Amino acid sequence: MKGLEHTGLIHAEGPIVIAARTETVGYGELVAVRGRDGGRRIGRVVETSLKAVAVQLFAANTGLTIDETSVEYLGKPLELRVGLDMLGRIFDGLGRPADGYPEILTNEFRDVNGAPINPAARVYPKDFIQTGVSAIDGMNTLIRGQKLPLFSGNGLPHNRLAAQIVRQAKIISTEGAKDEPFAIVFAAMGIKYDVARYFQDSFEKSGVLSRVVMFFSLADSPSIERLVTPKSALTAAEYLAYEKNMHVLVVMTDMTNYCEALREVSASRGEVPSRKGYPGYLYSDLAALYERAGKIEGSSGSITQIPILSMPNDDVTNPIPDLTGYITEGQISIDRELFEKGIYPPIAVLPSLSRLMKDGIGPGMTREDHKDVSSQLFACYARVKNVRNLAAIIGEEELAPLDKQYLRFGERFEAEFLLQGEDENRSIGETLDLGWKLLACLPRTELIRVSKKLIEQYLPRAVENAEAARAAGVEV
Repeated sequence: MKGLEHTGLIHAEGPIVIAARTETVGYGELVAVRGRDGGRRIGRVVETSLKAVAVQLFAANTGLTIDETSVEYLGKPLELRVGLDMLGRIFDGLGRPADGYPEILTNEFRDVNGAPINPAARVYPKDFIQTGVSAIDGMNTLIRGQKLPLFSGNGLPHNRLAAQIVRQAKIISTEGAKDEPFAIVFAAMGIKYDVARYFQDSFEKSGVLSRVVMFFSLADSPSIERLVTPKSALTAAEYLAYEKNMHVLVVMTDMTNYCEALREVSASRGEVPSRKGYPGYLYSDLAALYERAGKIEGSSGSITQIPILSMPNDDVTNPIPDLTGYITEGQISIDRELFEKGIYPPIAVLPSLSRLMKDGIGPGMTREDHKDVSSQLFACYARVKNVRNLAAIIGEEELAPLDKQYLRFGERFEAEFLLQGEDENRSIGETLDLGWKLLACLPRTELIRVSKKLIEQYLPRAVENAEAARAAGVEV
């Protein structure tokens, strides 16, 4: 019978307490723990055996004693209160209001652990999401239903980029439909108060707060709360997408803090560590989060994920980015060298990849020249990298005239295409036109990845615009 309290613990260490098993208990079940101070702490069952139950607390164990602590099994998993009133609200990692306002007015609850999506019910992602950032929209396009992580490092502006994407993201429909319902779920784990305030102020000032649901687990919150935060966020996203037929973009930062919390809790449970001290189930744990993105039959909504992680020591072979890359459909890489040059956003387009890009661009989706322009810009910028390496050996003066043109192209590509202000929101048309403008400074014979039809259609206009700019005294 649920609701009975049992007094006494076997062991307590950090956020983990061990109690005797006195009744049937399920994995993930909520538990209420009371100490001699009368305070009520909530936890969840993380392991059971024939004689004992391990409970992970969502709060510190201060004030708990072995003999005077009572345990009550609540007979249900951790649930999130859901409703359309979530939009524009701020919650903590457990889904409790953190903005000073009361609970939303609804009696609907959803299990934060979610349910796995039947692979047979998945619909292949194909629709374009415009972020307003040229390096993403033009060359590593985000597709509706995709999971596309952002690989960054300590001190790099991934938070600024995340806020910009939230402010600017919009749905571009293949059917030309207007006003498709679009929402953003933003989850932040282990961030400082000033960073949380930055996100909140940024969304308020830009006017997008009314379509954003925020979940903040600050740096001083218990580690276990960080583990629940992305699950709460994805539960809210699933409600909005699959029950309210909205298109939802989920931005989660920083997944490294989530994994660090997972390692800390794993160590407190005495589990055998794997690579870098992370638990052996890190892959399956991350997959359980990332695979909650997608589109399913029977619902016109979708969930798109942008998990952000700061790679320790910029090491892409670290278990966190390594395993994330296996699960997701590409990655957007933030480059420290570009950042030190003063380029924002410092997105390294060559190591970045969007595996679903080819299915979400082209006529009726973005523009007929998107694929060719992206491929040509990629090839030309790759040539720039090779020429720069050669110039470092023999000197720029000894380069062939064509190689010098490529150096000039590389400088302009970084200064005009990659460089973009935080408030500069470029449409996909503006991004592609800018690409043609840059390609116009190279000989036509070098544009081997663009069809002759597209060259005849778009290149003369790019040249004409460049000449008009020169006549006006603008350097191009």
